[in-house]
Amino acid sequence: MDPTIFYIIILAITGAGIGFASGLLGIGGGFIMVPIQYWLFISIGVDPTLAIRMSLGTSLAVILPTAISGAYGHYRRNAVLIKPMAFLAITGSIGGILGGTIASHVPGDILKILFGVTALAVAVRMLLYKSPETRKEPKTNNNYFIAGGFVVGIMSGLLGVGGGFIIVPFLVIAMGYDIHKSIGTSTAVIIFTSIGGIISYIFNGLGVPGLPQYSLGYINLLQFIILAGASIPMAQLGVKAAHKLPADKLNYIFIALLIYVGLNMIGII
Repeated sequence: MDPTIFYIIILAITGAGIGFASGLLGIGGGFIMVPIQYWLFISIGVDPTLAIRMSLGTSLAVILPTAISGAYGHYRRNAVLIKPMAFLAITGSIGGILGGTIASHVPGDILKILFGVTALAVAVRMLLYKSPETRKEPKTNNNYFIAGGFVVGIMSGLLGVGGGFIIVPFLVIAMGYDIHKSIGTSTAVIIFTSIGGIISYIFNGLGVPGLPQYSLGYINLLQFIILAGASIPMAQLGVKAAHKLPADKLNYIFIALLIYVGLNMIGII
């Protein structure tokens, strides 16, 4: 098979997968995209450090339209918490700019390990979490959302992910919201956290030598078009599936994904 055709097929399949995962789990899909993009960049001879930065930046660019598609679907099902979303989004976008700037100056190997360890830590926390037998009213303190959004934004820009892998556990475990509304709200917040990171990756990558063709800073436009074209429609299917699954199954699917990606990025699998 022609290498170019193979390249396009891999990206299209990846895009479809991250679109479905975004709608289903309220994540941006960066955990799926980044390892595959990194491998593809390396396969065409891109320097490893540039490859991981390009993977992170392009991932965020794809996450933006995918999250818009998924958030619209969740909003139509009344699963987006507007007030928490607003506070998380404002500080998240600021944190995203800071995180993207930091990532542009950190060695690639450190980013990969940090990516993997963070995913595993969140997976363990969700696995050990026990939902209270008597459900209490969710917390509504705005300061929690402001602080949480900033942390989510930094991690989003730093790791090239939408931040859903932190937002969903934060809303479920720390704030006491149910999994379906947490996923819907996370998808909406990701729209804003990704914007901050995208700006940083474009700005910090302008004029850097060794970038592949069709790159705008650390964002590769060719990969973006293929991935986003496949992910946007699949996000709607993921939304439909999310609202048909019970909460416990959604939790276990989310945890399994985090464990797999964490082990992959630190090199165990």
